[in-house]
Amino acid sequence: MLEEVERWLSTRSWSVADRPLHRILAAKGASGSSVSVVLPALDEERTVGEIVSVIRRDLMRRVPLVDEIVVVDSGSTDRTSEVAAAAGARVVHRDTILPRIPAVPGKGEVLWRSLLVTRGDIVCFVDADLREFSSDFVTGIVGPLLTDPGVDLVKAMYDRPLAVSGEGAAGAVAAGQGGRVTELMARPLLNMHWPQLAGFVQPLGGEYAARRSLLERLPFPVGYGVELGMLVDALHLVGLDALAQVDVGVRIHRHQDGRALGRMAAAIYRTAQLRLARGHLIRPSLTQFERGEGGFEPRTYAVDTEERPPMVEITEYLEREAA
Repeated sequence: MLEEVERWLSTRSWSVADRPLHRILAAKGASGSSVSVVLPALDEERTVGEIVSVIRRDLMRRVPLVDEIVVVDSGSTDRTSEVAAAAGARVVHRDTILPRIPAVPGKGEVLWRSLLVTRGDIVCFVDADLREFSSDFVTGIVGPLLTDPGVDLVKAMYDRPLAVSGEGAAGAVAAGQGGRVTELMARPLLNMHWPQLAGFVQPLGGEYAARRSLLERLPFPVGYGVELGMLVDALHLVGLDALAQVDVGVRIHRHQDGRALGRMAAAIYRTAQLRLARGHLIRPSLTQFERGEGGFEPRTYAVDTEERPPMVEITEYLEREAA
């Protein structure tokens, strides 16, 4: 491992217990910073309400750490919006944000648009499919941004057990076996091409917080490549010492099937490819196979290749900030 990474692990890799809540609150009060929590959501009625409720109870009612919770619904067909609103979140539908630019499917698209409907100096992203959610996920990744002015982006790290006998089966998990795309795609890419980022335990994790002043200067891949793209671009923009990670325990969530993971990996590879060479992509699609009545049948999917520009290049955002 690079000496720089070893040093970074000793100085920028922490546990949630390293910053007691009272210290974080004191830093927030002294800095006058505001905190927004964003949950990108698509058909997450089973879990989104509990996440919102825990954050409101622990970090808004008991202590004033979080200033707003926004759920951005990207086209749910279930009761995600109703459940989130009932739990106390402000719900915004993706297509109503910046309507002059037609929305495309993808997580990165939702995160990018969320900058226009939030106000926090610090923006904290939390996936909406987490189960057994703890507010430590928020305090852990927001804490360093409030207590250390030299930190601009913080990723959560955690164990990711993999359910092996059906979702929700009690005790039927394989410890440490989650994050398959991380191990098979993202970690090799980072180690080979951006070795300074080799110390991140969960580079593709959906729980991270950053200063708005950084997020608004970053391009956002519209799909699954957003987390890798953000890490790589932030490294070049602010340097390794401005990036950090915090151990928040265990992350339990819904897992994707193998074909969905293949599509995710293709999008991540494309995101890396763009940053390596900005080269021409010969075939922006991925063919997978499913067994049908006549044998294996091909299914071809488009790979996310579009990226949204830094938000500071969007007229509506600049007008809002100037108002």
